Formats: sequence, structure tokens, C-alpha cells
Amino acid sequence: ECPLCLLPQPPEAFPSLASCSHRSCWACLEQYLCLAVRESRVPVSCPHCPAALQPSDVHRLLPEPALRDKYEEFLLRRLLVADPGTRWCPAPDCSPSQAGFLVALSCVGLGVPREGCGTEFCYHCRQPWHPDGPCVPAPSLATPTAQLAQPEELAHGEALAQAEAEDIKVCPRCSAFIMKINDGSCNRMNCTVCGCLFCWLCLQEISDVHFLSPSGCTFWGKRPWSRTRRILWQLGMVLGAPMVISLAAGVAVPVITIGIPIYMGRKVLAGGPGSRRSSLSGCQQCLSVTSSVLLSLIVSPIITALTVGVGVPLVLTYVYGTVVLSLCR
Repeated sequence: ECPLCLLPQPPEAFPSLASCSHRSCWACLEQYLCLAVRESRVPVSCPHCPAALQPSDVHRLLPEPALRDKYEEFLLRRLLVADPGTRWCPAPDCSPSQAGFLVALSCVGLGVPREGCGTEFCYHCRQPWHPDGPCVPAPSLATPTAQLAQPEELAHGEALAQAEAEDIKVCPRCSAFIMKINDGSCNRMNCTVCGCLFCWLCLQEISDVHFLSPSGCTFWGKRPWSRTRRILWQLGMVLGAPMVISLAAGVAVPVITIGIPIYMGRKVLAGGPGSRRSSLSGCQQCLSVTSSVLLSLIVSPIITALTVGVGVPLVLTYVYGTVVLSLCR
């Protein structure tokens, strides 16, 4: 049975992968790879684990030659963009196949036209080639029109520029421009060019606990918390942690201890017509339910003790370790 489409397949329908031992049917892997390449999620990871699929497997599974070429282009782009000594040609529609990347060697001529493109640009500032002057920052789009604009138009232009600045930001690793709809949605961003995982609010590379840290960045929201709100929240966590932990433990202990046996009893009691239990007699069904409930009564206290014994120290360590240190700073 394929774990993706849940359909029974013959053994030859499950291609082997060099990256890992997971198996999926050929049709599901084809559809998964086509979607990943079209969305530029390259390198493509296994649908069941983070292991990256080998290029040989991707070429074998991709049905269209155009998608294979696109996959190779994205791989080359990812490799070159991760190198700090490369620059992307600023001309529109200049791809790596047209030598759109300029690699800085010992004495690369600045302003050399790219083969197949002809655009001359400065390696340092990425602006049009300027052999007679130093590098200057890119001119602002609002600079030429600001002198002629009326106050109302100027205010509208500033508001529009601010909205665009909030919607378009730069990847902290590869400096690629990334656009996000500023609607308060998830702030955990993944750059499709270099694979960097970063926070949209603070533009810092993040770990899995970034949004749990007292940094002011929230998983959802348009802006990080203010300094006053962050300090008040940290003080509330430090002062209210014992009461909240006690209340949560007081609720979790009976819920887990009693809820697991009830859940297992209901699960064993409720069975479909095709299940093995439907062929049992009433006495056998009663014995099956009773044994599952008794076994759950033995196991549930162990689960409760592990949950409380591990969860409470972790929460206390976080509150009186990470939060207190952040508050002292």
C-alpha cells in the first residue's frame, strides 16, 4: 500500500530511492516532484523525511524534459547564490544558462558583458557599469518625483512605499527579494533560493523555538511586540508561572489518568462491521473491552507521570532561565 495515495500497488510500482529507504508509488512521486520543481523547492526532499533526493532519482522520476531542465537550473542557481563571490546579472530574464552569474576570481574585469546577454554591470554595487566614477547606492524610486509631487501625492507615495517595503524583504542569507502578503499570516519563512529559514519580523535565521523565545516575534502577526508589552509579558510569565503550571498539572493529571481508559474502552467497543470484533460473541466483546480498560488503567498513570515529570521541569527551566535572562538584559 502506498503511504501517500493509500492504494494497493504491485511491488514494481515502488521505485527505490538512493537517499533513504522510504517507498512511495511511481505516480505519487511523479506528482510530488512536478509540484516541487514548479514551486522551485529545490533540492527536493523525500515526501516522508528531510533527506534530499539525489539528482539521478529526480531525473528518473520527472516525466517532462522541461521540468528536468528547470530542476537543473534551480540547482545551479541555489549553488551559485550560496557562494558570496557570485553576482546575479541585473538584466531581466538572464538565466544561469546564459551565464547570468558573474564569479569573482582574482582579477575579473568589472563591467564585462555577459555572454548571451550583453549587459554590463558593476560587480560591487550591481548597478550599470560606471568606469569613470565610484560606486553609488541605487537611486530611490521616489527621489525623482518627490520634488514635483504635491503634499497629498507625496503622502500617498510614502504610504505606498512603506506598504511595499513591508511586503517585500531581503533574505538574510542570500539577499534574494521575498514577497509576503502582509495579512498577519505565518511569519516563518523559507527562502526558495538558498533554503534559509528566517523570521519575517526580525529577519533573523531561526530555530524551532524562535517564536517561543521572549524576543517579541510572534508566529502570527504583522509586527513584533513593543518593548513595553514584551517586558510586561515576561514579568507575567515569571510571576504567574507557578500558578499556571499547578493549574495545568491539576487538570492534566485526572484528564490523562481517566481519559485514556475511557478513550480506549470506547475505541474497542465501537467497531465497524468488517472488523474482527464483530464476529465475537457478546461475552468475548465484554472481555475485550474490560481487558483494554484495565490495561489502560495501568499504563495511564505511567504516561501521566512522564508527562508531568518531563513537562514541568522543561517549562520551569524555560521561564526561570531564558525568560529571566532576557528580562535582565
